[in-house]
Amino acid sequence: MKKILLPTDFSNNALNAINYAIYLFEKEECTFYIFHTIQIGPSGYSSSFNKGRKTRLYTITKEEAKHNMDALKETLEAKKKNSLHTFSTIIQSDTLLNAIGKDVVNKDIDYIFMGTKGASGVKSIFLGSNTVSVIKNITFCPLVAVPDEYSFDIPGEILFATDFRHDYNKLELEPLITLLKLWNSKLVVVYFGLTDALDEQQIEARQILKNRLSDFSHRITQGYADISVADAINDYVAKNKAIGMIAMMNRKHGFFEKLTREPIIKRIAFDTEIPLFIYPKLE
Repeated sequence: MKKILLPTDFSNNALNAINYAIYLFEKEECTFYIFHTIQIGPSGYSSSFNKGRKTRLYTITKEEAKHNMDALKETLEAKKKNSLHTFSTIIQSDTLLNAIGKDVVNKDIDYIFMGTKGASGVKSIFLGSNTVSVIKNITFCPLVAVPDEYSFDIPGEILFATDFRHDYNKLELEPLITLLKLWNSKLVVVYFGLTDALDEQQIEARQILKNRLSDFSHRITQGYADISVADAINDYVAKNKAIGMIAMMNRKHGFFEKLTREPIIKRIAFDTEIPLFIYPKLE
């Protein structure tokens, strides 16, 4: 049974991420944990929380959150009548990162699904600060970031962005392979670099990855990251309409780190209109 954490602030984009997770795992036995945090008091310090818990505001906020969670659970159970799926609710009084981190460990969570924010006035999808923060700090659980108002479909192909600077082991690839198996998606491994030339380490890493993927439908090809990682990936996706998800590893000096560190003026948004799957490097 898969265990999937679904953080929500009761917004439409959070609901869209929840619906996508349920759709994607339609054929799998799953427990979906609908998750909400209550943060009373500035800065998120424990002293602020302890003080906040005693206030009338905290009581009202908690009651409202429970009402909203119960209503959301009831709606999902009524609409998504799937005998393979069960729903549970979690309300925590803590910072988002602390609360998610604890429940990922305590409940042995397999995936987190979070919505991203639509940038007003443009078509780009901004990776909201909460989503980026979770990806950068909860480095031990795979996460799928779902664009606001994304009209989801079966991912015929999943793009796996790599620089061939890491020797992927079996366990690291397992979350990605699980997603491939859900709908028999094809994996498109794309090397993004300034040139075609690979050094000895990269050639070895490519061969290891090819061996790991031998039982699955895949192809390995070349892209170019001469402007920025985000632009290179988005350009490739725009030219390959069958791609329904982008996957990359969350590791130091990896693609996601480069993506979030690109100059803010030049790279305010990551312009993907399809889900982004970030999975951890295993230490």
